[in-house]
Amino acid sequence: MIDLHLIGIGTGNPDHLTREAIRVLNGADLLLVPQKGDDKADLADLRRMICAQVLEHDVPIVGFDVPTRAADRPYLDAVNDWHDAIAECWRAKIAEHLPRGGHVGLMVWGDPSLYDSSLRIAARLPAAGLPMRTHVVPGITSLQVLTAAHGIALSRLAGPVTITTGRRLRDTGWPDGAERVAVMLDNGGAFEVLEGDDYFIWWGAYLGMAAQMLISGPLRNVAGEILARRAQARAAQGWIMDIYLIERRRARCHEPAA
Repeated sequence: MIDLHLIGIGTGNPDHLTREAIRVLNGADLLLVPQKGDDKADLADLRRMICAQVLEHDVPIVGFDVPTRAADRPYLDAVNDWHDAIAECWRAKIAEHLPRGGHVGLMVWGDPSLYDSSLRIAARLPAAGLPMRTHVVPGITSLQVLTAAHGIALSRLAGPVTITTGRRLRDTGWPDGAERVAVMLDNGGAFEVLEGDDYFIWWGAYLGMAAQMLISGPLRNVAGEILARRAQARAAQGWIMDIYLIERRRARCHEPAA
């Protein structure tokens, strides 16, 4: 029997790990670390750095190459096939390095429940013949780090918050009835579809890391700066993780704008 632990590790800052996350990492018999190519080597290195700081004894750490998602197929079909391929990578590494069963840890950015597919991938393993129990260790989300960095509350007083993706915002525009929208997984500039109303944005990249960048202000004033700094950072680092919160301002808002 395999006990698979999906461990939320926040946004790359070791100080954001919970005591439960540290305990589970130390209790693992095997830690799997995804490798996404040279341009995203920093992400694997950050996971290994976290392990070096919090592990109290030697725990085997095994890397695996993440398959490439097909770009020439319908999005959902391509993602489902991609998840199948990742699940097979997990299964093969576990069978190779932990054939008699035990505790396997996978470090997940942010929290495994928020726009992360680890739980969906894990659900495929029993069907592949791997007896398994899945456990989730919650982590600090990028939304929490974003609002903390800007010193704002996630919602307006008694107001709702909509969480969506850049793809969804670009395809369908501002969600009906939304006051504030948190946008994740944006390949860049989905907010450019917003026109007319007075929008305010709080944007952040590399949240919790040494390279953290923050910009806030009326969208019409700062959109160009965000796109320029995002492009520069992506070119320099080879990858970028960013998120933003946008508000449609129909009346004066008393939230701080920094």
